[in-house]
Amino acid sequence: MALPLPFPSQVAMTLHPPFLVSAAAASARLAALTAEQLRGEVAALTGLAVELRGLGAHLSVGDRLALQPRDRPAIDAEVVGFRDGLAQALAFGPLDGLGPGRPAVAALQPRPAILAVGDDWLGRVLDPLGRPLDGRRPLSRGAASRPLRGPAPQAAARARLGPPAGFGISALDAFVTCRQGQRLGLFAGSGVGKSTLLGMLARHASSDVAVLALVGERGREVREFLEDELGEAGLARSVVVVATSDAPPLLRREAAYAAMTIAEHFRDQGRSVLLLMDSLTRYCLALREIALSAGEPPGARFYPASVFAELPRLLERAGPGPTESGGQITALFTVLVEGDDMNDPVADAVRGILDGHVVLDRRIAERGRYPAIDVLRSLSRTVPGCLSSAEAALARRARAVLALHAELADLVRLGAYKPGADPQTDAALTAAPRIEAVLQQGRDERRDPADSFARLRAALEGVAP
Repeated sequence: MALPLPFPSQVAMTLHPPFLVSAAAASARLAALTAEQLRGEVAALTGLAVELRGLGAHLSVGDRLALQPRDRPAIDAEVVGFRDGLAQALAFGPLDGLGPGRPAVAALQPRPAILAVGDDWLGRVLDPLGRPLDGRRPLSRGAASRPLRGPAPQAAARARLGPPAGFGISALDAFVTCRQGQRLGLFAGSGVGKSTLLGMLARHASSDVAVLALVGERGREVREFLEDELGEAGLARSVVVVATSDAPPLLRREAAYAAMTIAEHFRDQGRSVLLLMDSLTRYCLALREIALSAGEPPGARFYPASVFAELPRLLERAGPGPTESGGQITALFTVLVEGDDMNDPVADAVRGILDGHVVLDRRIAERGRYPAIDVLRSLSRTVPGCLSSAEAALARRARAVLALHAELADLVRLGAYKPGADPQTDAALTAAPRIEAVLQQGRDERRDPADSFARLRAALEGVAP
């Protein structure tokens, strides 16, 4: 039996409401939909790299995704390259439980990592992903998020360097004077007092905020550094980002980016920020591991070319901010020189990018003079713009005395130089130990720059200009 057909008016009444939905209502309904996910699978694992099938056409370098191991929670990963139609990713955790066919999930609209810095991050210790490591409450999220790999301020819009930074350390303030917004490299081998010097800088430098990045640090030494070198007072005005030596290379690399992003947050608030990164060499080692895992060919000392392309992108983010912000990042990056070789590829590249270098010498440390800064081999490129003519002349005289003393030290020890042969040389040999005494400084002792120059002037008494 045929069913009766509806009247045309009934058809119109049935179809009418859906066709009259407004554009605004449709947009609201679409916005309320749950975001779909992109799903792929693990195709292969080579070293640290995970090759993914089914996602290559939807992802870009730097995008984040999740890998699902067997019998373990999902682990985060980041896309680092593409090859033969497959996406290559590195994980932020161990690869145990991963194998071909395991799921890989990304957001429908993947985006690079961001960090929402809050003002209450001061006094906290966190990992590169913004998770607290000090056992205290979770970190708050700021109003605005910043990309971890953001650009440097435009060169023509940056402010000029500010007045002398005032580190509170005589060897730096008098001989390697640093201006606010300047970037220095701290070159040192192992065991010459580098961590102690960083703790002194964090406690004594005249800045509003200190941001410390411990990249590839020994896990045993983190708490010792926080309690013994930084101290309660230093930590109260600091944010510490930690990625220990056993962390995956992505986390060690991310520690440098996170510290720089946090420093930029406070700089854009108009504050004076001191950024201490220990060490830039371990950051480069992490970049090397990532690049080699992605199949990039090695170069000098097995460092691929991308490592030296990435260095200026990170280092140029430090320094003065835009003119309207009024803030600046004064940065010191430590560089580990293997075998005290100052011509190491990383050390050589960093010297060409930064605004000066401070050299810690093992022989000075062995003599018991700390901080073991070799002032004759250290240099600040901004000294002419931040010292008065009298202070600059005083520093030059002190350098000349120390250079003459170093030149004649062997002759004096062998008895080849007889006192009284040259009055100027005699005066210099007498003044050199007094200058060394000025350079000697306890780790809890802070000196104003004016006091450092006064001590230097007294040490040079009797030495002709």
